[in-house]
Amino acid sequence: MRRREFITLLAGAAAWPLAGRAQQPARRPRLGVLIYSTPDVDPNTKSFLQGMRELGYVDGQNIDVEFRYAEGRPERLPELAADLVRLKPDVIYALGGDVTPWVAKATQTIPIVYVTSADPVQAGLAASLAKPGGNATGVSLLSDELAAKRLELFRKAAPRVSRIGILRDPSHADNEEPLARRAAESLGAQLHSVPMRGHGDLDRALDAATQSNIDSIYVVSSRHTAANAGRIVEFATKNRLPLVGGWGAWVQAGGLLSYGPNVGEMIRRSAVYVDKVLKGAKTTDLPIQQPTYFELHINLNAAKALGLTIPDSFLLLADKVIE
Repeated sequence: MRRREFITLLAGAAAWPLAGRAQQPARRPRLGVLIYSTPDVDPNTKSFLQGMRELGYVDGQNIDVEFRYAEGRPERLPELAADLVRLKPDVIYALGGDVTPWVAKATQTIPIVYVTSADPVQAGLAASLAKPGGNATGVSLLSDELAAKRLELFRKAAPRVSRIGILRDPSHADNEEPLARRAAESLGAQLHSVPMRGHGDLDRALDAATQSNIDSIYVVSSRHTAANAGRIVEFATKNRLPLVGGWGAWVQAGGLLSYGPNVGEMIRRSAVYVDKVLKGAKTTDLPIQQPTYFELHINLNAAKALGLTIPDSFLLLADKVIE
């Protein structure tokens, strides 16, 4: 064999492993997802997955998604968060303000994208909304100016309310009660605290609300209040108490009025941050998102049961009316 032919053959042989490697499929990114409940009872999971699909992600094709579900048992969250971290995903997605802290404790290096109804700064998850710092960022459903506007709309729909019981989980990191209290005073109404300390504390809280002689209920949305929405609305209906909440789900459950963000839309949009991180963005460069548009929902069936007449001019302001 001539020297030139040998060099040509050697060069071709050296290229074979490179060609073989080039034909191998690229590694799919891995996403870890931690959820408080289970996918069949958590509509927010569907909103997030819809957002991921809209961005072109299909589990098993161009991304591998590892789900962990606490099945409504908070004591499982530390174990599940640690389990996800051991898988070394490219991003961990945490759905809920009670879920996120456990993921944040489990890793300070893997990027975290979260959605929370709590205040991330007050909860210790971020240095500030504009510059969260650390390895976590995401979406907060809170907006401080909502409390005053929500009560203003509530008084327009139910002018007679004056002793408003604010049902809230004290462990939920938010500023809503002091802001609502100031707003109530400016409207000539009184706000009465009705703390609900966890899922099993609802009966005691509702008994306390009855003893306070309240004439209406303002519910601060959180994991525990939302999980008991049916019973809370049932209590309000039975006692002829107008109810206002922060999410449309309260009106769907039978409450009179809600004013707040479209939760499903905000969760769907949170997928954008997952996409950005998977494409190389740093969580420190992604400010925490807050809602900028708020929806007014009114339940005319509830109004009728309460003997309230909602003016047409007020109904025209509503994004959704249930009849």
